Amino acid sequence: MSVTSLQDRAAGALMGAFIGDALALGPHWYYNLDELHADYGEWISDYTAPRPGRYHAGLKAGQSSQAGLLLLLTLRSLVECGGYDEDDFCRRLDTELFPLLDGTPMNGPGGYTSQSIREAWRKRVVLGLPWGQVHGNADTTEAAERSLALAVRYALRPAQLASTVCANSALMQSDGTVLAMTVAYGAILGMLVEGHPLDGALAGKLMARVKRGELPFHAVTSGHLQAPQPGRAGASTAGNFPSPDALLGPGFIAQAARDPAIHIEPAWKVSLVYGMPCAVYHQFPAAYYLAARFADDFESAVLHAVNGGGQNQARAILTGALVGAQAGLAAIPRRFIDGLDQHEEMLGLALRLAEQIADEDRGDRPAQNTKS
Repeated sequence: MSVTSLQDRAAGALMGAFIGDALALGPHWYYNLDELHADYGEWISDYTAPRPGRYHAGLKAGQSSQAGLLLLLTLRSLVECGGYDEDDFCRRLDTELFPLLDGTPMNGPGGYTSQSIREAWRKRVVLGLPWGQVHGNADTTEAAERSLALAVRYALRPAQLASTVCANSALMQSDGTVLAMTVAYGAILGMLVEGHPLDGALAGKLMARVKRGELPFHAVTSGHLQAPQPGRAGASTAGNFPSPDALLGPGFIAQAARDPAIHIEPAWKVSLVYGMPCAVYHQFPAAYYLAARFADDFESAVLHAVNGGGQNQARAILTGALVGAQAGLAAIPRRFIDGLDQHEEMLGLALRLAEQIADEDRGDRPAQNTKS
């Protein structure tokens, strides 16, 4: 792969996530679609401000929710430290975020504080517990939304990607299924940044990494999910997560998205198929579907994610990263970048992180022989 395309995909993934977050700021958490359409019309196509009394009320169109601000905090730490430094990340939470919270939902930067962040704040600030003992059992995509920056940073190092995403997620989320699905999302995003397509073949590539010990998922099958060979050593891997299904499911979803005999029309109704709520088992499948269906059409992917209602912010962040990684930064409409609050800092950090990855890619490759 070329260095230019690698950088473009890495920066596209990060900016795609920031844009998805901000696009859903106004119409966030409308579970009644009639109310959504009454407030914003039949189709939302750009940044909007939240209505009075709604989530994030008082913020302006193009601003970030707390999820976007946490992603920005993570990205700053990654760029300034040259990689993931858990002590630096936790210090930033202690000094930059937690002093602005009071433990209630409708408070804090971005206008709303999620369950897992509230629980971490309570255990860390009120109870005085150390990091490592402040996680909770929230079943949301909160960890995936911030740790996607880690997946981008370590896209060329899948084992380090998995261990880093898992460690960062476990700081505030403890449920094993949530962690498995979060690490799987990060592994898939990393492969898209590498240049692999989001299609049915992705599962086989991921399973090959499981077999090599690069991804911490349990597996007992041989190639193509066939029965293990009797008496053959190395057919089984014992990972931290009990099965590889979090890696396998997205491939089937991608096949469905590309199957002409399967119709979800309009595509925003994927939120009704997989569910509008916040839990990982609703959000990840919808994001995979939209990212596979609109792999080279960033605008359609994120806008269908937003117009689906419910927890459309998580859906749009996750979709934006996946499609941004496939289509690249150059394919993101300029109006989405220019209309994003803090876009200059976000874009600058995204490009700097992409350059760090490119520098490592250059270092991993043997020197080119320029003699004729």
